[in-house]
Amino acid sequence: MTNVTVSEIRNPLIFEKKEILTIVNNKKNKVLGYFVPKCYEKEFEIFLNELEKKKKRELLKKIAKAQKADKIEDVFDDIE
Repeated sequence: MTNVTVSEIRNPLIFEKKEILTIVNNKKNKVLGYFVPKCYEKEFEIFLNELEKKKKRELLKKIAKAQKADKIEDVFDDIE
């Protein structure tokens, strides 16, 4: 990966590189994001799909754990 500054992004030739670019803010020494070239599109989409699946699995695990911990009493026991 190559670090590029925000000002370097203004040059359209920078996007012709065949590698992932890390966009940094030199003034604050902070990573702002990444640029993924089109040549990595399929691999990146697979990665993003796996990431989304992982998030959904974790959320479902939390929901299942909360439901298991929440003992629901039968509300019809009181009605006679």
